[in-house]
Amino acid sequence: MEIIKIIGIALIALIIIILLRQYKPEFAIYISLLTGTLILMLVMDKLTGIISLLQSLQQKASINSTFIALLIKITGIAFLSEFAVSICKDSGEGAIASKIEIGSKIIIVSMSIPIISALLEIIIKILPT
Repeated sequence: MEIIKIIGIALIALIIIILLRQYKPEFAIYISLLTGTLILMLVMDKLTGIISLLQSLQQKASINSTFIALLIKITGIAFLSEFAVSICKDSGEGAIASKIEIGSKIIIVSMSIPIISALLEIIIKILPT
């Protein structure tokens, strides 16, 4: 039922932002940042559970631990960049938001290269020569 907490926090923040924009529009971005951070804190324990599950699966399936670490880092980059993009768009800075999106995609692709090369090596071994 944590989604109800998240939606409640978001709706309360939305009402405060709508009211603030009438009188002090410069404070609306602070409420948005605070709300986003609070929601991230609420779901942090879920993320640690997911990470521990991935680590236990990695041990059971004998998957290279660097691949799991890379997947977790890539996922973290995706979440954080989406958060930053949303904040930029909320404050009317679409150009900065698009630069964050491009930068994060380039970083994610560059971090994915070891996984992609390992997959290609496995495919090459499987294919008949």
